[in-house]
Amino acid sequence: MQDTPSRPDISSPIAPLKHPTFRAIWMASMASNFGGLIQTVGAAWLMTQLAQSDEMVALVQSSTTLPIVLFALLSGAVADSFSRRHVMLLAQSFMLVVAALLTLTAYLDLLTPWSLLTFTFLIGCGMAMNNPSWQASVGDMVPRDDLPAAVTLNSMGFNLSRSVGPAIGGAIVAAAGAAAAFAINALSYLGLIFVLIRWKPGLPESRLPREGLGSAMVAGLRYLIMSPNIETVMLRSAIFGLTASSVMALLPLIARDLLGGGPTLYGLLLGAFGFGAVCTALSNARLRRLFAGETLVRIAFCAFAVCAFIAATSPWQIVTVLALTLGGAAWVMALSLFNTTVQLSTPRWVVGRLLALYQMATFSGMALGSWIWGIVAESHGADVALLVAGGLMLAGAALGLLLPLPAPPKLKLDPLNRWQEPHLAMDIKPQSGPVVIMVEYQIEDEMVSEFLSAMAARRRLRYRNGARQWSLMRDLEDPELWQETYHLPTWTEYLRYHQRTTEADAIVSEKIRLVQKSGTVPRIHRMIERSTDWTANARGEIRRIVEMP
Repeated sequence: MQDTPSRPDISSPIAPLKHPTFRAIWMASMASNFGGLIQTVGAAWLMTQLAQSDEMVALVQSSTTLPIVLFALLSGAVADSFSRRHVMLLAQSFMLVVAALLTLTAYLDLLTPWSLLTFTFLIGCGMAMNNPSWQASVGDMVPRDDLPAAVTLNSMGFNLSRSVGPAIGGAIVAAAGAAAAFAINALSYLGLIFVLIRWKPGLPESRLPREGLGSAMVAGLRYLIMSPNIETVMLRSAIFGLTASSVMALLPLIARDLLGGGPTLYGLLLGAFGFGAVCTALSNARLRRLFAGETLVRIAFCAFAVCAFIAATSPWQIVTVLALTLGGAAWVMALSLFNTTVQLSTPRWVVGRLLALYQMATFSGMALGSWIWGIVAESHGADVALLVAGGLMLAGAALGLLLPLPAPPKLKLDPLNRWQEPHLAMDIKPQSGPVVIMVEYQIEDEMVSEFLSAMAARRRLRYRNGARQWSLMRDLEDPELWQETYHLPTWTEYLRYHQRTTEADAIVSEKIRLVQKSGTVPRIHRMIERSTDWTANARGEIRRIVEMP
């Protein structure tokens, strides 16, 4: 399937659905989410029958989210290094097999609490591998202007399923048992697998060899470390996941212990949560026009706190249902804002890794929170756990005074594609290195302050795109002469470095050009480092002699 749509109306929250590929995968994903939520209801309620421990019930959610924490960076590197379509196909097929085995085991009545957690953990592994590739692919399916709406639609699709799936799942579990819920989940993967097989993304192929997974993971971490705004987003999302996970982790206990209901009520509460999320998703674009992102995040924290307080104290089912609706609205408001900010702040070459790290931050908070709130509920009751979590949510809102959510930058993060590989007098191999780059500038005294400011930004960009050992020096005999130096491990990595340069990076280069001495241009020296250690050279000679036939 190839996208050939007319330019969509970016003001519409459903504009991304005009793109055929996004629409097909979004609908198939929604069906898969529907099955997954039915499976979640079955697993959570079955655990209440297999184990009497509240902590074990809360661990059902932790077992699904823990793989996202453990394998996030690896799956992000895979998403950026391999065909995202193939990664998603493999992940969906793996989850289909695991879900089928879970169905068979449940049907034969062979499940134990720990085997149930093992199956849900394996399904979580498939989700951990699938999610970064799916979310990073959204930017390949829709233009940048439609990306916020597409991210919100993904949340809405999940929560549309959540608004109906859990209620139906509760009815299925009550009528036919957990095995039937697991079987429906297994079947739900088939549609998405079929759509992915048909999708033929027309993405340009890199002329460079694929980056090793270890190097790719290091590059992702390096980019994050050199991006303080994205670090702020991840910290806030981790705190939100830590506190807000209390409601979802303890929802079976809210239905059973605080409201005296069964699986049908549990499904209804989940459905109310999803309904609230859908309502917010449909109005998200309007809310973002009216309020700053940080304002919406604070509202989300406070609204979820109200949800937790009501769930802890209300004896009336209808009041708790309304509270869960408010919680669902807050959930999608916060998480879609975090996700969109990361996507709009990250170039395509590393977006899979940054989205994976964002998910790791969020789900590590959720996994840790689910475990903590389960322990608190085991010792003091679900109501106390919810009250404590609600208080921490209010503290999370107040944290915005110190660490506000940054606004998504309005920068062009597409590859610059201006740089051409230089003609070299020496014949070097792709793995030759280390490569040392020296750039000379002529800067007059009155422009030194502006030059240093621009070079501080360039230092961050150099490191973020893969450079090492950056330094800036001034000539003592000719004060107008400045020399910038940085290293890359191989010639291939030097070429890869320039492939990563974006149009936004060029803004810094233009600032440096404007402060240079009139009539001068930067002089670039490309060198390869060579050791003068005679023992190292001797070892190299011995190695060459031994290797000769």
